[in-house]
Amino acid sequence: MSKDPYQGFADQYDLFHGNFGEHKPVYRSFFQRLFVENKIHSVLDCACGTGHDLHLLYSLGCDVVGSDISEAMLTRARKNFKNLDIKIPLHKIDYRMLHKNIKRKFDAVVCLSSSILHMPDKKEVIKAFLSMRRVLRDSGMLVLTQGTTDRQWKMKPRFILASSTNECTRLFVIDYSEPGARYNVVDIWHGKPKPDMKTWYVDYGQMLLKDDYAKLLQLAGFGKARFYGSYRFEPYSKKDSNMLIIVAQ
Repeated sequence: MSKDPYQGFADQYDLFHGNFGEHKPVYRSFFQRLFVENKIHSVLDCACGTGHDLHLLYSLGCDVVGSDISEAMLTRARKNFKNLDIKIPLHKIDYRMLHKNIKRKFDAVVCLSSSILHMPDKKEVIKAFLSMRRVLRDSGMLVLTQGTTDRQWKMKPRFILASSTNECTRLFVIDYSEPGARYNVVDIWHGKPKPDMKTWYVDYGQMLLKDDYAKLLQLAGFGKARFYGSYRFEPYSKKDSNMLIIVAQ
């Protein structure tokens, strides 16, 4: 990723989550159960962005470290944590190079919210997975999440409502161009002081779905992978699921 796609829009990114430090109960419960059942104590969020998920992991009592390739996102994360008087180590690292920059091992690595889709091709995805595995302890866990599923990729909806509050509505306008897609993000401000609209976009050069992940994770040396279709641990369905969650070990 030669250009920071979040430069100029990092401050808007948190609209996906609402108030920083607040987390949906079902989201919190998913990670709490997953980590307790697998004895996860130390976690690296290797695409931590503005720190939303990193804060959740911290609030669960985990020993956490955050990294991201986007300086704009890290700058916003530092502001977010400072506002809550929280100190969490943050590093600017390409997740393909984790093993060359981080010398410790973790119980889990998380790469959430479609972050792996920034890779231009499957060769680079494998390189990223190999680096993630190299900073995991033996039998450590990798967690990946994304909103694009087999169902969406088949139906190819043009418009998706991402979020809506009294102040702002966020809309995805998607340009599908096999094998990838451009997600145009439209923020419509309808609160005070005056109505406004801002747009930005993220390009995914190659979309990855369940079968792709199963193969690529195996090639990167992960022995098994579980696929869920929701944060309630429902089995993933290519036909019906609106969320793709991967837990690999």
